[in-house]
Amino acid sequence: MARYFDVHPDNPQPRALGQVAEIIRDGGLVAYPTDSGYALGCRLGNKDGLDRIRTLRHLSDKHHFTLCCSEFAQLGQYVQMDNDVFRAIKAATPGAYTFILKATREAPKVMLQPKKRTVGVRVPAHTTALALLNTLGEPLMSSTLILPGHEEPMTDGWTVNDDLGTQLDAVLDSGDCGLEPTTIVDLSEGDVEITRYGAGDPTPFEA
Repeated sequence: MARYFDVHPDNPQPRALGQVAEIIRDGGLVAYPTDSGYALGCRLGNKDGLDRIRTLRHLSDKHHFTLCCSEFAQLGQYVQMDNDVFRAIKAATPGAYTFILKATREAPKVMLQPKKRTVGVRVPAHTTALALLNTLGEPLMSSTLILPGHEEPMTDGWTVNDDLGTQLDAVLDSGDCGLEPTTIVDLSEGDVEITRYGAGDPTPFEA
């Protein structure tokens, strides 16, 4: 059964964040708020956590998981960016975007798209999400919490806890949460492809 943590949206309590981070370090799966709805997250390299996300969301092995990072400077460790891509992503970060890019050797192999060897990366513009990432001290392997048969993410912590509490180890709730999923921009093949239109303004990436 999930442990439920209710924190202040502007000043999330460090003690609660520390407890959630410890659950993640111990191999747990957590739901946390972002600027684009709730997301599911687990520790880097946690294959069991990713399998639990696949089961909960009914995902195939073609799904792009996302590394949710606390700052732009972390992205270069996990994905390949030429100068043009570097500048484009930096200008849109933080924000409600997920960028698909070729992975470096530092990216956890368990989360790579098997054929393309690509991975999603993002930096959320959300106080609680960033505070959790900073407390944890490393990115989270994540996926937007969109349930099977739904097109929009879950956006209410109480509902997440009520509906999914038996399948999660923690729910972090700060009351405020984005209502739309991220805009997904695939930059892995050189050309720009917007594969999902969401909360992020697609204009900078449209020809």
